[in-house]
Amino acid sequence: MKFKTLFIVAVLITTIPVFAQTEKQLSDTGYNAIIPIQKQNLLKNIDVIANMQYGLRNEFTDGKYTGSRFRMDQFRFEIKGNVTDKVYFRLRQRYTSELQPQSVDKLTRATDLAMIRVDISPKVSISAGKLCADWGGIEFDLNPIDIYEYADILEQADNFLAGAGVSYRPSKLHEFNFQVLNSRTKSFEELYGHPPGIEESKAPLALVGNWRGTLFGGLIKTIWSYSIFTEAKDTRMNYIALGNQLTLKKFALAYDFQISDEGLDRTGIVSATIPDSLYPYAVKKTLYTSHWIKADYRISKKVNLSFVGYVDFANWKDDLDPQKGSDDIRTAFGYIPTVEYYPFEKLNLRFFANWVGRIYNYSDYSKQRFGAKDYTTGRFVVGFVTPLLIL
Repeated sequence: MKFKTLFIVAVLITTIPVFAQTEKQLSDTGYNAIIPIQKQNLLKNIDVIANMQYGLRNEFTDGKYTGSRFRMDQFRFEIKGNVTDKVYFRLRQRYTSELQPQSVDKLTRATDLAMIRVDISPKVSISAGKLCADWGGIEFDLNPIDIYEYADILEQADNFLAGAGVSYRPSKLHEFNFQVLNSRTKSFEELYGHPPGIEESKAPLALVGNWRGTLFGGLIKTIWSYSIFTEAKDTRMNYIALGNQLTLKKFALAYDFQISDEGLDRTGIVSATIPDSLYPYAVKKTLYTSHWIKADYRISKKVNLSFVGYVDFANWKDDLDPQKGSDDIRTAFGYIPTVEYYPFEKLNLRFFANWVGRIYNYSDYSKQRFGAKDYTTGRFVVGFVTPLLIL
């Protein structure tokens, strides 16, 4: 037995130089690592994240069960980090969206972010590329995987647009951002059709100003913004979002107010309600307002109770229709009670069960003139959410 053991040890010792020589020869053949050894240290500043929201959806319309299915509602693959101490990049691709390049920026809607940021000083940064439009509001500031369903305005908006921006941080408590963006990803015709008497803008841009504040020792957080869009000649869109959040030890409450005054119907809900037989294009002078709340109560480290509620108003201020008797077109309600369970202390992964309810009420004018009908939708979902940090 001792002889066999000595023999095996001897064989291993004599073959180590052969393996070492072979390994050296392979490294001398000109085949280098994909990431050069001298640059591999950069990976410590890089994050690779798989943002996912997945669940079993059980769906209902007007209280009637319509079916069940597994669905990946969100899958956004993200790479971000610092190339140097002053240059930051962020790439995020959405695999649950259109993959065809859009006519304006030549990027697919599936590309959320493709941008760089240069830190000129500790207080000033500039960004360029396809950016997250800094619309403001707590709802929009959340990671999309944390949203079980958006309210109307954000649901219909182009939230990621090509452009450039500058940020100024006078202190740790306040940040001011200004962006100049393309106002849309699609062409004017694709978005609006051929509205009579409207001339497309030669510079369709969105100007965005945003203030992020921390008040009362972190008790209150604000994200307020104002945006103006130049969609057509002598036609503007003005959008205001006022987001406010109160954070206590176990309880958090957020409230957003949003208003979008649109010279052309960018949100599109009013135009979608009107039959093409009447006006087969985007109508003028629409107004959308939204009230959104989110309450969270953390029962324990592993259990969170959440409730999201919102009401959205769609109005048409134009007098194009001679039979128009009211500006009111539609009022929509949303309510999402959720139970969330966090089983792991060191992994941001939660399992959830919730009900996503929507109520759509049309005005008498919409019903009589456009044939619109009230309806409800709902879905009971059991699933998981995670921004899975791979690297």
